[in-house]
Amino acid sequence: MSAPEEAMTGAGVTAQSGIDEIIAGRFACRDFSDAPVGRGTIEQILRVARFAPSGANIQPWRVYVLAGAAKDKVSAALREAHETARDEHVSEYSYYASDLPAPYLQRRQEFGRLFYGSLGIAQTDIEARSGQTAKNYAFFGAPVGLIVTIDRRLQVGSWLDLGMFVQNVLLAAAGHGLQSCPQETFSKYHRILRPLLSIPAEQMVVCGISIGRARDVAKDGTKRRLMPRADVAEFASFAGFEEQSATQMERTRPWEAETS
Repeated sequence: MSAPEEAMTGAGVTAQSGIDEIIAGRFACRDFSDAPVGRGTIEQILRVARFAPSGANIQPWRVYVLAGAAKDKVSAALREAHETARDEHVSEYSYYASDLPAPYLQRRQEFGRLFYGSLGIAQTDIEARSGQTAKNYAFFGAPVGLIVTIDRRLQVGSWLDLGMFVQNVLLAAAGHGLQSCPQETFSKYHRILRPLLSIPAEQMVVCGISIGRARDVAKDGTKRRLMPRADVAEFASFAGFEEQSATQMERTRPWEAETS
C-alpha cells in the first residue's frame, strides 16, 4: 500500500489532463458545508452522468433527488430508525462477502483503523461508531442527497452499468467544484425510504450519494486523502508493450495531440 496521498494534483499522481485531476481529487467527503447547491446544477450533473455506458443501452439507473424539507424529512425518519430499531432493518443485497479473502480483508481492516482513528474513535467503541454511522442519514450535512435504485429484475451486469453511472455522478459533481460521498448504508433502510419516496416495488435501493461543498479544505482547494490506494503493479499486468518504442508511446498521448 502507498502512504496516504494528497488529493488533487499532489496526490502522488502527475495529472496529464483535466480529467486526471478531477479523478485524483475526488474523495469521500463526510463533512459538508451548508452552502446551497441549485437544482440546475444537479440536473446538469445527472445530464452528463447519463452518458455512462450500459449493456444494450438499457440505462438501469433511477435517482431520487432530495433537498430542503424533503431531505430533512427523510433524514429524520432514517435517524430515528437507526437509533431505535436498527436491528430490525437489513439491506436486500450483500455488499461484502461473508468471508473476505486476502488482500481485501486486510484493506477493510486498514480502513477501520485509519477512518475511526482519524476521528479519535476506538474500534471497540460501538456506540461512538454507531453515532458516526448515523451522520450518513443526515447526508453528512450536504445540501443535496440522492437515493439511487435499480430494477431488481435485472442481472449482475446491470449493476456494473449502475456503478459506472454512479462514478459519473461523482466526477461530474467534482467538475462543478463539488464533493460527494457514495453511501451503501442507505440500502439498509429501504423499508423506510420506499413509502417516503414512492419507490415502486420492483426498484431496489442500492445507495445514497451526498453532494455539496466540503467544509474543511486547504486554501489551495486540496484535502488530504485518508485512504491509500494500491500501486498499479499490485493489480495490473502488462503484455506486448515491449514491441513499442518509447517514441511511439510518446506520440500516442492523446492529451498532447496537435490541433488544427
